[in-house]
Amino acid sequence: MNPLVLLTFSIGLYLFACVISLLGSSNEDRAIRLSGVLTALGGLFGVISAVMAISADPVAKSVASFSLPTGDFIVAMDGLAALMVLVISVVVLASALFSINYLEEYLGKGAWYISALFNVFAIAMVALVVSGSALYFTLFMELISLASFLIVISDGSQKSKQAGMQYFLMDHLGSVLIIAAFYILYQHTGSVEMTTFSDAGLSAGQATLTFLLALVGFGIKASGILLHGWLPKAYPVAPSHCSTLISCVMVKIGIYGIIKVGIVFLGASQLWWGYLVLIFGALSSVFGVMYALAEHDIKRLLAYHTVENIGIILIGVGVCMVGLASQHQTLALLGLLGALYHLLNHAVFKGLLCLGSGSIVFRMHSKDMDLMGGLAKKMPYTALAFLIGTMAISALPPLNGFVSEWFIYQSLFSMSKIGSTGFLIAGPFAVIMLALTGALACMCFVKVYGICFSGAPKSERAEQATEVGVGMVVATSMLAVFCIVLGVGSPWISPYISSVASSVLGAASLHISNGATLYPANTSQAILSTPVIAVALLLLLVIPAVILFVFGKHRRSRRHAGDPWACGYQYEQRMTVNAGAITQPLRHFFSLVYRNRPQLSLIERFVLIPLGNRTRDGVHYNTMRVYLLCGVMVLFVLLFFPFISGVN
Repeated sequence: MNPLVLLTFSIGLYLFACVISLLGSSNEDRAIRLSGVLTALGGLFGVISAVMAISADPVAKSVASFSLPTGDFIVAMDGLAALMVLVISVVVLASALFSINYLEEYLGKGAWYISALFNVFAIAMVALVVSGSALYFTLFMELISLASFLIVISDGSQKSKQAGMQYFLMDHLGSVLIIAAFYILYQHTGSVEMTTFSDAGLSAGQATLTFLLALVGFGIKASGILLHGWLPKAYPVAPSHCSTLISCVMVKIGIYGIIKVGIVFLGASQLWWGYLVLIFGALSSVFGVMYALAEHDIKRLLAYHTVENIGIILIGVGVCMVGLASQHQTLALLGLLGALYHLLNHAVFKGLLCLGSGSIVFRMHSKDMDLMGGLAKKMPYTALAFLIGTMAISALPPLNGFVSEWFIYQSLFSMSKIGSTGFLIAGPFAVIMLALTGALACMCFVKVYGICFSGAPKSERAEQATEVGVGMVVATSMLAVFCIVLGVGSPWISPYISSVASSVLGAASLHISNGATLYPANTSQAILSTPVIAVALLLLLVIPAVILFVFGKHRRSRRHAGDPWACGYQYEQRMTVNAGAITQPLRHFFSLVYRNRPQLSLIERFVLIPLGNRTRDGVHYNTMRVYLLCGVMVLFVLLFFPFISGVN
């Protein structure tokens, strides 16, 4: 069967689920349950469609065209689009299952409305990545912005309105820059079909302007460092299953756009573009995890880890662009392989952590980690799944995060061996930054898991917490299994991702596996076998498990008796280690970074505050000022863009 047929079924189910949600406002309970099941089925069809397209022939395109009043809507599902559909569909499937129980919290508070927006959000993202026309790409990009904005402000609080307005303005600034880049390409091809953009014949100056516009525009949507201000504010206030789509999928549209414009359309023709993306990614990864370490709010912490992982993906994209510009095809393939594999892996392990944190907040009614503790006993299934997610995001073998970062490391090592001065500086620099990111990520998630799930309960709600519903447990468990499969099964999965990377670059596929063994480009460099690592780790657990079974029962009961030792002082509950105490030495060591961290983003300082009146509750926006700003942006698009198309 044609993958596009299955994808049509998928979108049809999303649309049907949206209609059910809208018609079920008078009977929300049944409506959201039925809608959740239909959306999950749509996600399943999307997964099957994407897997079929990737496993059959990622180089071949499934193309269809539909005549509409606004012009032909061309659907093109190539290898990269299929991988994006897979990423979207996996997260939608898990989030929809999660929503069946989770939206009970919103009954009587617009659950039907949130469910409908969730499906519109999913439809728009799928339609965008398979769109073959720049016109419809921008239309679906606007639909994504509108749906996600309405989701962010759905609870009606002043905090969510302020976060939503910042997101809305930053996202549309990104959209303006992207439209500018597309307009330059349109002016030189006379067509809005993306297949023609690769033959635009731009001069060096025009190509550079187009690339920089796309990099900043899509960088805002991807929430790279310095462009990320909207994410830590918008993500925590949105419903957890919707914020999972924002943090794990929507930001990938930015990565998709950078790859399409920088590599597919412009061919990464200038070497410094790759260095710029590489440095941007390295800084995003390090500063993202540093900011995460300072957080006590579990959802804000996870938002900053999105910035970190977007940076890791961009490191791989930067290596690919450097390889293309310097005519090192194998280096380009290896860098893009690592980037695309991490793009998929991040969606899975971060989706698990986002939904897992949603389960915690669902029971705790708080995002403050210092009010948690002891949840592993109260929520054992959530705790186990969350543990797998923390290990995966910390790049511990043999889970999926380790494999994709291993490929990126190998691309950087290969880059360092080529001999060029730029390569000899950029390669080791990125290796050091990536290693620092990994170490800090491990420390951060030791803090998260230890504070939330270990020790004694730190509040009455933590003491009374219980496991969440079946739908929520199934969603997190499914993603936990995917983390294991994408890691242990990487020798068999990586060749398909490699084929997608080679289809993007128009090159021969890179042979990276032999049986249960992985190797980057050649068998003499850093051979890896995740199945062997998995078996070895399981065997290493046997001896301590036997010792614990034989001798541990008596000692465990004795160890749990009485108060913890407190250096000779009388133990008090406030002596329990909190989130701040764990990271205090690190915050002191990097005090220069934390001390000079801006409290307000540029958008907040120069746009949001002038748009409204500042009060104790935040900024109350003047509607006319917002409309006036939007009108000015539209005029800018209509009047100024025609002049920049002739830049040399």
